[in-house]
Amino acid sequence: MPPRALEPTGVALVDKPSGPSSFAVVAQIRRRTGARTGHAGTLDPFATGLLLILSGRSTKLAPSLVGLDKRYTTTVDLTATTTTGDPEGEVLDRHDAPPVLDLDALRGEIELPVPAASAVKIGGERAYRLHRRGVEVEMPLRRSTVHALDVLDRDDTSVTLDLRVSSGTYVRAIAHALGGHCATLRRTAVGPFTIDEAAPPEEFRLLSEQEVLARL
Repeated sequence: MPPRALEPTGVALVDKPSGPSSFAVVAQIRRRTGARTGHAGTLDPFATGLLLILSGRSTKLAPSLVGLDKRYTTTVDLTATTTTGDPEGEVLDRHDAPPVLDLDALRGEIELPVPAASAVKIGGERAYRLHRRGVEVEMPLRRSTVHALDVLDRDDTSVTLDLRVSSGTYVRAIAHALGGHCATLRRTAVGPFTIDEAAPPEEFRLLSEQEVLARL
């Protein structure tokens, strides 16, 4: 099989809809361009928001982009925990929402278990594959930094949060630590790139390498 084309080159800021996996969106753009295509960090299928998709020669920029801070908004259902930390998992426990949330404990340097439905490898196999087969494993702890965590809205059953976090932070783990799960999750920024600049997958355009590097 011949190598994939190195053109067109650039980085697409894509607003991923809920439903398809990030890899499905990458494949959709690859079919349109015919070029080598990669990404700078995935989103869960249920999540929406900003994906950085790299095309052609720009796939070499991945090391400069994957470590950028991320920003999210999430609505946490405080009345139930699930096996995945999101709406797609089985309910583990139902309960009343806590009257007070200890958000200070989730700001700054934190260490929380990686969700079972994640791409982390356990014994050489992806955790989400073990999870799908019903294999229970002790998940490792992940250290990350929550630079900012603000409440946007709160009602009797849920809270909506705005978070700015280091790369690799699992927002689902934060939701679980609050005694709930992510009912919605939207990535609104990756480093200096924001969702306001993004387009749906079918309407993507490529930023040049020079445009991207000038903003880092």
